[in-house]
Amino acid sequence: MLHPSYSDLMKVANSEVEVGEHPVVNSRYSIVMATSKRARELVNGRPTAIKDANLKKPLSVAIEELEKGDIKIVAEV
Repeated sequence: MLHPSYSDLMKVANSEVEVGEHPVVNSRYSIVMATSKRARELVNGRPTAIKDANLKKPLSVAIEELEKGDIKIVAEV
């Protein structure tokens, strides 16, 4: 089992959505695409606030950032 679960990550990503608005994230695919994009940024040298990030894999850091709310997923217009 994955921790955190996809549904937990979706709740965090949609936590700032107002009542009546469409959720920013409505599928697992959105979570996968957002975390993989962030992981590529980390590989390319973008900074992170996650402690001991250099000891973890970039995807794990990206997921942790999303779970803690350090990064946000924004809808493309």
